[in-house]
Amino acid sequence: MTTIAISPRDVLVVVDVQYDFLPGGNLAVAGGDEIVPLVNTLASRFTNVVFTQDWHPANHVSFASQHAGKAPFETIELPYGTQVLWPDHCVQGTHGAELSHDLDIPHGQLIIRKGYNRTVDSYSGFQEADRKTRTGLAGYLKERGLGSVYVVGLATDFCVAWTAIDARAEGFATVVIEDGTRPIDANGSLERAWADMAAAGVTRLMSRQILG
Repeated sequence: MTTIAISPRDVLVVVDVQYDFLPGGNLAVAGGDEIVPLVNTLASRFTNVVFTQDWHPANHVSFASQHAGKAPFETIELPYGTQVLWPDHCVQGTHGAELSHDLDIPHGQLIIRKGYNRTVDSYSGFQEADRKTRTGLAGYLKERGLGSVYVVGLATDFCVAWTAIDARAEGFATVVIEDGTRPIDANGSLERAWADMAAAGVTRLMSRQILG
């Protein structure tokens, strides 16, 4: 097994490790809490760590509660395309929106909040679902001269995948550390996400290839 050497210029992006995505949360990802110790261990190998944080207003367009007669996981059409409807989650200022207190990454340097525009969802840490509105993350990474992007967090098939694909589109070598993620896997979404990431040139690794 080849061990990957992490450079001081590489960055770990920790995606949406928030209480609403952990067991007991409004949009819990099965086994989401299991990744936290591994994410902490991985982060200790990186000089640079960035977090993303879902941060929705209470009336966000992606919430099924905002659409009469609709249930979570149904879809609707919005100006930017098909939108999955979710249970209310990660509402600004609530406990569910907080990053897990079990994350032990004191050297983390930036939190990118996303999904705060009421009329547009935002899975990716780089741009919103309209594929136009930027978060500023790409500019931050480029201005700091950072190199490869490694992605962990929740959920594999939505926010992790979109973040990784967009990192690659910005020209970064991009790696998803598979066992540092957990999926929702609704209606084949996990298989599609891995296929889309592969097509975009995203590398898929296991943590042992970094930790040895």
